[in-house]
Amino acid sequence: MELLSALHFLGGKAYFVFVLVPSAIFTFSPLLQGDRGKALTKDKTKKKESKRFDHESRQWRWIRSSHHDLLSGRSSFPKYAFKAVKAAGITSIGVKGKDSVCVVTQKKVPDKLLDQTSVTHLFPITKYLGLLATGMTADARTLVQQARNEAAEFRFRYGYEMPVDVLAKWIADKSQVYTQHAYMRPLGVVAMVLGIDDEFGPRLYKCDPAGHFFGHKATSAGLKEQEAINFLEKKMKNDPAFTYEETVQTAISALQSVLQEDFKANEIEVGVVRQDNPVFRVLSTEEIDEHLTAISERD
Repeated sequence: MELLSALHFLGGKAYFVFVLVPSAIFTFSPLLQGDRGKALTKDKTKKKESKRFDHESRQWRWIRSSHHDLLSGRSSFPKYAFKAVKAAGITSIGVKGKDSVCVVTQKKVPDKLLDQTSVTHLFPITKYLGLLATGMTADARTLVQQARNEAAEFRFRYGYEMPVDVLAKWIADKSQVYTQHAYMRPLGVVAMVLGIDDEFGPRLYKCDPAGHFFGHKATSAGLKEQEAINFLEKKMKNDPAFTYEETVQTAISALQSVLQEDFKANEIEVGVVRQDNPVFRVLSTEEIDEHLTAISERD
């Protein structure tokens, strides 16, 4: 319904007269189809379609609103989050061994004036749980802070450390909620969570922006994800029981093979947990250099 107002003068006094008129008259009546009617028609069209810039074709396109994607069984929101992960230009690899877990990622310092120690993708969540974030670093830091709060709350409530699978499920649940609402932007981060489970031993999980999480023997994320997975499938074909040294060197050699370059110790980051020492730690450049030397001598 539309509200019409008219000013009438009766006996030297001014009176406002309000009349309710169906809004359809404004849209379809040729008598009232003025600027106001055109504006109403334009507004109704905007509710159904919106103009967005398509970066692939480099042109503007009319795109149906998000609920049309949902009706077809697909949500467009996580798709852009996955693209953001690859756009970061980083490739990460995780490998689970017999008694350890190792994650490796590239360390790119975008500016020569930056302090290298402040650039990292590896984050301790608790003393025993680590997280490797691939994608948008700002989103990763927000996720890490919230995960640390959740892990501390778990420790306070139950009296023992949060298990690695519980942390992975919490991250996945949080990511999934972000895909439900138009006013929330999914985090452009793929998180690998690693730790030693008291009952099941070494554990490696990967959580993506859509809310999936799975345990892995080995996995990858980022720009060269599929190439790395193909390499790891061959390495893990016979389900080998890697020692700690073999686990670390397999992860590093997989990254080198996929990117086809030999790294220096300060160009990669390596995070590990071991069954005999379940504390999550990041390897120093000296330790990484030892493994790089062992790989070059072996090859």
